Amino acid sequence: MFGRSTYAQINVTAAIDNFRQMSALAVNSKTLAVIKADAYGHGAIAIANALSDEAERFAVAFTDEAVHLREHGIVQPILLLEGVMSEAEMALAYELNFWVMLHRSEHFEWLRSLAPSQRPKVWIKVDTGMHRLGIGLDEIHSVLPEFDDLLIEGTVLCSHLACADEKHNSFNIQQSKQLEELALSHGLGFSMANSAALSQWPMTHGSWNRLGIALYGCAQSIHNISLILKPVMTLTAPIIALRSIEKGESVGYAQSWVAQRKTTIATVAIGYADGYPRHARVVTPAWLYHQRISLVGRVSMDMITFDVTNLAQVEVKDRVELWGEHLSVEEVAECASTISYELLTSVSPRVKRRYVDG
Repeated sequence: MFGRSTYAQINVTAAIDNFRQMSALAVNSKTLAVIKADAYGHGAIAIANALSDEAERFAVAFTDEAVHLREHGIVQPILLLEGVMSEAEMALAYELNFWVMLHRSEHFEWLRSLAPSQRPKVWIKVDTGMHRLGIGLDEIHSVLPEFDDLLIEGTVLCSHLACADEKHNSFNIQQSKQLEELALSHGLGFSMANSAALSQWPMTHGSWNRLGIALYGCAQSIHNISLILKPVMTLTAPIIALRSIEKGESVGYAQSWVAQRKTTIATVAIGYADGYPRHARVVTPAWLYHQRISLVGRVSMDMITFDVTNLAQVEVKDRVELWGEHLSVEEVAECASTISYELLTSVSPRVKRRYVDG
């Protein structure tokens, strides 16, 4: 086989186990799996197939993502988190069994224009303070009676916590109470909990919970010691060159790193074009031979460099773990002043995905 052996190994068994653990936190609710953005960079088709016996529903951002799933044989209902962009798209949603998020007045009109027998199931987005999408609390009490004929069985009121990962932020309680009270007053189900809320805000557990980042084993905001989430993605790349440099010599663009001792430098076949963060700081860790090594020099488009002076056994073709099984993506993200979501979704198509069980 030709080409680089730079891989994102995807452990589908870990995704299944993570789903089961998180779902078990809310036994009186149902949990849908959020697989937007190609399952956060893990491969939506593979993750959906792996969860086919676990997740009753999936969620994606928009119609194109949902159509892609249908074209590859995924049969579960799929929630469109951003809703639809036209009346024709609303009709398509019924044909393909997509659930539609209604978040502005036109959505209700488009739905009503369809014959009752050809209307998709819907969720209604309520803005309880995120101020991104949704019908405001000052409007929703008049909107729901106006479109009462559209509120069929299974309609869900949905909102989004602004600070779910902040365990002691009372704004989460305020948002949740507002949505739950609204749902009860209209006899509707509700969905508030994302990954962080599932683990630490039981009051947010509604008829449906939306499991996103924790499905992929990222637990930085999951404050629950009973959980043992496993990283689904392990990103590795080979060493393609080794060299020894003297004290005072530099590595990489702009001579931004200068050796303070005689140093062995390993050049690794991955860079910002592959999704490794360009702004990762010197000393950002990687994993090799059961220990950490440190990034030196600037991240290039196709290559990065590490100090491997303390590893006498290192060789060209040795594989370096950039994040995954031994090193959390959250830690690498922090070194690059970003979040795990961005790193996972930024892994580019030229990084091969390898799917494994266990």
